[in-house]
Amino acid sequence: MRKRVTIIKISLAVILIAAVLCCAKPTQTVMVPMRDGVKLATDVYLPDGEGPWPTILFRTPYGKGGAQGQARMANQHGYAFVSQDIRGRFGSEGVDYPVFGHDGWGEHKDGYDAVEWIAAQKWCNGKVGTVGASANGITQNMMAPSRPPHLVCQYVAVAFSSMYRQAAYQGGAFRKSLLEGWLSGNKFSPENLKEMRAHPDYDDFCKQFDPELVAHRVNVPVMFLGGWYDIFNAGTINSFLTIQKKGDKGARGKCRLVMGPYGHGRSEDLVFPNTEYPKTVGMLNWFDIWMKKNGKGFDDIPIVQYFVMGDPADKDTRANVWKTADDWPVPAKIKPFYFNANGTLRPRPPKKTGSSLIFHYDPRDPVPTIGGANLIITKGPRDQRPVEERPDVLLFTSRELKKPVEITGPVKVRLWASSTATDTDFTAKLCDVYPDGRSMIVLDGIIRARHRNSMEKSELMEPRKIYEFEIDLWATSLVFSPGHRVRVAISSSNSPRFEPNPNTGKPSGMDDETKAAANTIYLNAKYPSHILLPVAARRNN
Repeated sequence: MRKRVTIIKISLAVILIAAVLCCAKPTQTVMVPMRDGVKLATDVYLPDGEGPWPTILFRTPYGKGGAQGQARMANQHGYAFVSQDIRGRFGSEGVDYPVFGHDGWGEHKDGYDAVEWIAAQKWCNGKVGTVGASANGITQNMMAPSRPPHLVCQYVAVAFSSMYRQAAYQGGAFRKSLLEGWLSGNKFSPENLKEMRAHPDYDDFCKQFDPELVAHRVNVPVMFLGGWYDIFNAGTINSFLTIQKKGDKGARGKCRLVMGPYGHGRSEDLVFPNTEYPKTVGMLNWFDIWMKKNGKGFDDIPIVQYFVMGDPADKDTRANVWKTADDWPVPAKIKPFYFNANGTLRPRPPKKTGSSLIFHYDPRDPVPTIGGANLIITKGPRDQRPVEERPDVLLFTSRELKKPVEITGPVKVRLWASSTATDTDFTAKLCDVYPDGRSMIVLDGIIRARHRNSMEKSELMEPRKIYEFEIDLWATSLVFSPGHRVRVAISSSNSPRFEPNPNTGKPSGMDDETKAAANTIYLNAKYPSHILLPVAARRNN
């Protein structure tokens, strides 16, 4: 999911577009009929010589002509290539509402129909693979559970595995900048945004865009590529885990995961060295294994490959390297670090009773977003000091580290809190504080109080009653260097990344009414608010 005017300049582009400067021209353009008669505009690129060939399919909402570089690369390597506008976009018939709604396993199965049309053409040898990143990866995730008989493998980068949980309502809070920016920037039907706003709870409508629920149907091997700062960090990991462990026999145990130090676009604030992908990650290598070699060479690709980030200037921490693992998450000890009323972050729980900190959250003056897992606004590892001095941001910071500490895996915050409102949000950020004072964001997350127990049902709070909250910050891999400090920032807003909670008890965006709230975080022996960090064992690979 990217804004049309934005070019993703990360290393994924090198893999998916192959830096091909001379573009191919389609051999033919066809209007391919779907099962309901709607026709989709489709470019076919054929190699020189005699076929039939294995074929790579690319389905996109951004215009099929954008795949010319990939098509040329595929043709030169002995593959036919097909690029298709999804329903209602550019040259295709139909309507683009609901976005991705015609690509899945429901009444319409446009992805399935496209694969089977290709397989029936005389220039195809019956083997079809799919490729794409972002929205072009989402079309693949939606297609896979429909099980096209001639689909052989997929190569999916930076895509969601649940539209509700990762794209629309992370932690139950509306991802305002991402959704509004992407939909309006790409001129989708306004009905898409209306529909997403109409479903603030995880209901049956939302579940039809959740491939995780039907991962057991997927029956082909998939290479998944993602980034620690990517907008769909959790989507990449969850897609891998659900299909690798729960997929049908053709997919279970045959997927691969690659996580790098990337966002959904480039950030220049902190540039990590040695970020080039391992050779085993290449797109054509993956397709060769499954469409030309009948799986030979598959075992040579590590199950999990991940990049451990760290201070770019520190040469002695074994950071900024690629590592491999046999499973995800990697072996780690989940260690709690507790928040204290004096602003410290410590490994031992507080002994005092009654300790707490209070801050006032006003939806009309939310904490501004600076960096993190964003698409259109500032992204990646950015310095948080401009917002850390606000009175509505609570900071908890460790002592300077004497030894390097690697955290690799999912990160969560457990918070005991109350509010004078019947609904509010709680946010958390994990930061790496450098010796010069920079507080560089690593991860962040949010929980809408009404969804503290379930995303499927809203439950308002009783004012001033203490509740337990879990904030999912998703996952990372990073070494905190000696001399650095670990910091957690707690607040109730992060805007426009998340739409501010109006504190009225109504879903956000319903009207302009807001209320200020006094929110209290509890930091004592009975209510020991803390962060859970996956401290990894030291390894050489």
